[in-house]
Amino acid sequence: MIRFGYKASAEQFAPSELLRFSLLAEDLGFDSVFVSDHLQPWRHDGGHAPAALPWLGALGAATERIIIGTSVLTPTFRYHPAVVAQAFATLGCLFPNRVVLGIGSGESMNEAPLGIEWPEAKERFARLREAIDLLKLLWSEDRVDFGGTYYNVDKATIYDRPDTPVPLYIAGSGPAATRLAGRKGEGFITTSGKPSTLYTDVLLPAVREGAEKAGRNVTDVDMLIEVKVSFDPDAERALNDTRFWGALALSSDEKTGVEDPMEMQRLADALPIDRASSRFIVSSDPDEHVESIKRYLDLGFTHLVFHAPGPDQERFLHLYGKEILPRLRQLVG
Repeated sequence: MIRFGYKASAEQFAPSELLRFSLLAEDLGFDSVFVSDHLQPWRHDGGHAPAALPWLGALGAATERIIIGTSVLTPTFRYHPAVVAQAFATLGCLFPNRVVLGIGSGESMNEAPLGIEWPEAKERFARLREAIDLLKLLWSEDRVDFGGTYYNVDKATIYDRPDTPVPLYIAGSGPAATRLAGRKGEGFITTSGKPSTLYTDVLLPAVREGAEKAGRNVTDVDMLIEVKVSFDPDAERALNDTRFWGALALSSDEKTGVEDPMEMQRLADALPIDRASSRFIVSSDPDEHVESIKRYLDLGFTHLVFHAPGPDQERFLHLYGKEILPRLRQLVG
């Protein structure tokens, strides 16, 4: 099954606005809404950072059919994995078969402000892997004793659990986390706008490898990609809308060690527009736009979640609902 979702940009909009946009997305035929979970936004001016967990409860109560989830939450520092297990079990009980937990190893800008010393990638990955094991145990067993390197629980019970466990989607931008998604995840999450070889030579083979090592079929893994799009009949508007998200175009070297939204904003605003827009599919022609999106379908992604950068999200959603989603659904049958 191919699904098309809406990315609720929590870094850009206040909670009530975000909820209104997401309700409209359901009305206009989107299949899912995924929200990011950040303590700090990417920008200080105009930035937002609503808490994902209570917001998802409000979204679930206000909608009827869409899949809802995080893209992504980090269950290793701000949240103990057992607290995450409890929260998403509750959401799963309230909104059965509609909730997804998307997780990743995190970003320092969300943890360092709390005084957490940000560890190297090796430890972050080890924490994520251990958190996944603990989450799954808490969702499947009545009483859990767990003594790990980073997390411990003693006779812990999640009393209220949905009949069907909440699917776990694991985010990855490198081979290790991506293999982990293939081994232990019901879904894999990554983002668009990167070199084709990253997908063809690294990420997609790693998902297959992980699934095969676990004796699983890779087709059982929902391949989710956040597709960054700026579509508008006004080509100049489509281009300029990407400025808010210029930080996405910063290289890892440029972003390393930057934990202050004010400094991230300064770096992003210094970029020329051609670079600030480089992670987005920017177009004013719907057929051209769909052809650019088709690349990710051809690669084998099955769940495309569209992230639009502009301030007028209602305009984007109506345009997408009228011009793009019908073309995509015709394309995939």
